[in-house]
Amino acid sequence: MPKQLSFNFSITDWKTHKSQLKQIREQVFIQEQGVPVELEWDDMDENALHVLAEATSNDEILAIGTARIIIKKEQAYIGRMAILPEWREQGIGTKILQLCIDECLHRGVKNIILNAQVYVLPFYQKAGFKISSDEFLDAGIPHKRMILSFS
Repeated sequence: MPKQLSFNFSITDWKTHKSQLKQIREQVFIQEQGVPVELEWDDMDENALHVLAEATSNDEILAIGTARIIIKKEQAYIGRMAILPEWREQGIGTKILQLCIDECLHRGVKNIILNAQVYVLPFYQKAGFKISSDEFLDAGIPHKRMILSFS
């Protein structure tokens, strides 16, 4: 019988889904991209909103992607966006980003800021983000700051 695959995208918190969120970020940032452990883990996870993308296949639930949203008054910061390698190029990142944007709008955010790795700038530009800085290194990886503003 062929596998039935479905996806679920939810806003969650660190306490509820820490192990799943941590597993994704460890695999993508620490193992795959070589981000030092001490730079990946900070004190912002516990008070942030998190997006968790899950794939369900024949009653098995797999955590496959995440992003973090930090809201400070009318400004939000999206970061730590990661999709496991085998799930990329399937629209998962687009859905995670849209859920982040929708949640920010729902909470009255006027500007969303993120630091994008240079190779994925077109992905964020497609969603309306504009480059707002020169290139800089974060954890040894080239980035540019981007912003999405709502009037």
